[in-house]
Amino acid sequence: MANRIILNETSYHGAGAIENIATEAKARGFKKAFVCSDPDLIKFGVTKKVLDVLDKADLEYEVYSDIKPNPTIENVQSGVAAFKKAKTDYIVAIGGGSSMDTAKAIGIIINNPEFEDVRSLEGVAPTKNPCVPIIAVPTTAGTAAEVTINYVITDVEKQRKFVCVDVHDIPIVAVVDPDMMSTMPKGLTAATGMDALTHAIEGYITKAAWEMTDMFHLKAIELISASLRSAVAGEKEGRDTMALAQYVAGMGFSNVGLGIVHSMAHTLGAKYDTPHGVANAILLPTVMQYNADCTGEKYREIARAMGVKGVDSMTAEQYRNAAIEAVKQLSKDVGIPADLKEIVRPEDIDFLSESAYKDACTPGNPKDTSVEDIKKLFKSLI
Repeated sequence: MANRIILNETSYHGAGAIENIATEAKARGFKKAFVCSDPDLIKFGVTKKVLDVLDKADLEYEVYSDIKPNPTIENVQSGVAAFKKAKTDYIVAIGGGSSMDTAKAIGIIINNPEFEDVRSLEGVAPTKNPCVPIIAVPTTAGTAAEVTINYVITDVEKQRKFVCVDVHDIPIVAVVDPDMMSTMPKGLTAATGMDALTHAIEGYITKAAWEMTDMFHLKAIELISASLRSAVAGEKEGRDTMALAQYVAGMGFSNVGLGIVHSMAHTLGAKYDTPHGVANAILLPTVMQYNADCTGEKYREIARAMGVKGVDSMTAEQYRNAAIEAVKQLSKDVGIPADLKEIVRPEDIDFLSESAYKDACTPGNPKDTSVEDIKKLFKSLI
């Protein structure tokens, strides 16, 4: 079986990278941008940094900001209508996963109108055409949506999130400029950073992992473990490193999938609007313990990448516990809650577990699971 890697056509990294947006747009013959960005980024002037670049280059644009933290079917539908009305020909997505996920869904539907029923995009949709060209500019160091072929939409009516996987949705250009992330508050820096760590760890142990993605994931774990604490403390070097680390994790997991940490986090986000990174961070150590006996020697390498000393002299049980404890300590150090007691209502566990089991990320988990197993995991955290 051949392994596949899909990445952006072009990516820019480093302070001041946003200046390349105008260069790319002009070189590709784009005329008018549909700028997708959430209301808070517009309010606090983050989006304006990119708009200034477009203005300076005399490039036209229309701003679309009807985007929620967990974007909904309605956000996508209104975005499709707005795109058509604005007569734009490319998308500039500015923000975290919410803005980029919305942009991807809009871009796919515009060029594949037979999928205008947003729910029809769930799973691996058989779209035929690449989406509207997207230039993606992340403002958080976590989701890596700028380099993935995935997006997640919330079905408010059914209280569930659904994952869409489509090779046609990847942004053609990613612009990873740490200056665009400099205003992230402490809590968001922590949550998105732990999201990136979850991507790296789940991607590393997923059933589809292979040598090239292992390389990406281990490097991401190493970088995140070394820099997240300082990033949360507001130190520039830590923030700069996290901007790169989360992208490297995305290069890997986008191509091999994730596991039930994400399945369970998705259902928490849909039911309670729990921030995705917080949900992942709380769930990760518990699910790592559950998966440990199906991961071979990989937890030794996770522990090593996280700075644990003496792993080569440890037994499998010892290095597995060491990896899990290193994740717990990092999560604690950046201020993530240790359990779900303030989030999950016991009467919802059946619904949450059934929803998580049906999630598109579940088949990639290294251990085959069941609704009952997921119930036990949720119950252990409340």
